[in-house]
Amino acid sequence: MAMIRSFFDNRRGTIFDPFAWEPFKDFPFPSSSLVSHDNSAFVNTRIDWKETPEAHVFKADLPGLKKEEVKVEIEDDRVLQISGERNVEKEDKNDIWHRVERSSGKFLRRFRLPENAKVDQVKASMDNGVLTVTVPKEEVKKPDVKAIEISG
Repeated sequence: MAMIRSFFDNRRGTIFDPFAWEPFKDFPFPSSSLVSHDNSAFVNTRIDWKETPEAHVFKADLPGLKKEEVKVEIEDDRVLQISGERNVEKEDKNDIWHRVERSSGKFLRRFRLPENAKVDQVKASMDNGVLTVTVPKEEVKKPDVKAIEISG
């Protein structure tokens, strides 16, 4: 029974909120974790990458960010880098915070582009919090096929 009470954080008489439950908060994780608690969700920004016949298309959901807060770069060795930062909202002494769930901090994602990517023609746009990066593909040159007559 003691384990059940500690499992639910000794909150008798309160309603269990499964969305606020942090199952690993009492585990002794090392303090040198790679992701700090205040920006852990934002660090794991999800990005979709699809390939069409004409291009590689990357889409990232970045709600609340302006295009000035996001950087899209191509490194020399065909690496697409998408990064940005969401600043923490300024606190007023008179404000009472009941819950802070929106993440803040920096994010960085890198993708190695294939050989057929035209890295000099990359385009990026931001619409309603969705960043779309389009990397055109070079046309695959079909080899010239020469028929050889068989003698004999």
